[in-house]
Amino acid sequence: MATPKSSFLDKVLGRIGRLDTEGLQTVVQRLARERSFLETLFNTIEDGVVVVDENGRVIYFNQAVTELIGLQPTEEELHIAKILPEVDWQKISRADHAGGAHVARHEFEIFYPRERFLRLYAAPLDGDSKGSSGVALILHDATEARQKTFEAIESERVQALTLLAASVAHEIGNPLNALHIHLQLMEREVKKLKSGAASEKFVSGQRLKNLSAEVDAVAVGKKLEQYLDVAKGEINRLDYIVTQFLGAIRPTPVQLKIASLNDVVEKTLGLLRPEIENRGIAVKTKLARSLTATPIDATQIQQVLVNLVKNAAQAMTTGGMLTLQTGENSDGVWVSVVDTGGGIPQEQLNRIFEPFYTTKKKGSGLGLMIVQRIVRAHNGRIDLESNVGKGTTFRVWLPLHERKPRLLENNKS
Repeated sequence: MATPKSSFLDKVLGRIGRLDTEGLQTVVQRLARERSFLETLFNTIEDGVVVVDENGRVIYFNQAVTELIGLQPTEEELHIAKILPEVDWQKISRADHAGGAHVARHEFEIFYPRERFLRLYAAPLDGDSKGSSGVALILHDATEARQKTFEAIESERVQALTLLAASVAHEIGNPLNALHIHLQLMEREVKKLKSGAASEKFVSGQRLKNLSAEVDAVAVGKKLEQYLDVAKGEINRLDYIVTQFLGAIRPTPVQLKIASLNDVVEKTLGLLRPEIENRGIAVKTKLARSLTATPIDATQIQQVLVNLVKNAAQAMTTGGMLTLQTGENSDGVWVSVVDTGGGIPQEQLNRIFEPFYTTKKKGSGLGLMIVQRIVRAHNGRIDLESNVGKGTTFRVWLPLHERKPRLLENNKS
């Protein structure tokens, strides 16, 4: 549904042909005042506002945009892809033309006029109507917020240690108790062996074994083997518990090695496919051919995909389609995880990566935070697009090489 026009414009357009010179002058003056008012309003807000037409050409931006990315008033009419090459304009444009309630969220770093971390929201000017009349881009400087988030994570981590300690004590208590019981059982059986050995008799200088003691020794040996198997299993369980909790509270530095992102995707699907199919979810893969090998920590990127795929599967409670796709551009490779679930409402979209924020009844709120941390450790970025009632797309972009500062081109002659 298209955005309704103001009553003033409706009245003017309804009788534009009947206006005389004085009337037209009055209309122009009023429109000029309204434009001046809106420009003053937009120039007082801290967030950058960029309006682009259906072809991606910049037709308006406020003062904050100049401060954020160094764009000058003389640079209007430039294409948005030239000003912000990190933004996938083609995807935003396709979504705009398709219509429907749609808000895109992107995060990226810039290095000119100074290093910042920006969060971008893109929404069509014509609401959910099909076709396009342009897109409004909101640029929010999240540099300070990200730093505060890192500090909050550290603070929350200390507080979480108390809760984790209680959980660890509970989880470790069960296998420790099992180990204690089975050690007592083994001690009891060893005593039986000792008593059996003491019952051996010597006749005419020869040792005669007690037949019943020999039988008991065989039975005791079998029991000891069973108890040892249980004890080994509990020790492995303890090791797993400790490893998982240490991984949650102590991030591992990335170990970059040249690897195939396609291989990581296939390995992740192989791991999770039984769980996905058990939910009645169909899986589709669109892996790019001859994808360039990339310097990544394959284990940690697999952790990223595991979290994203599980989130996608949980978003589709009654079946659906899970799509994993890979691709490549001049600077890096990317992988997207797409679900056909209920989507993420706009009021939740802004907080989805915050630590300890979750929309699930039993969620910890740490999964997407860990995903974001790993991607940033790779100098990559993660984009999120969601349509309520249609589904959500997470797209992880990873650089092919060490990222270099990207400067705006000097258009002055």
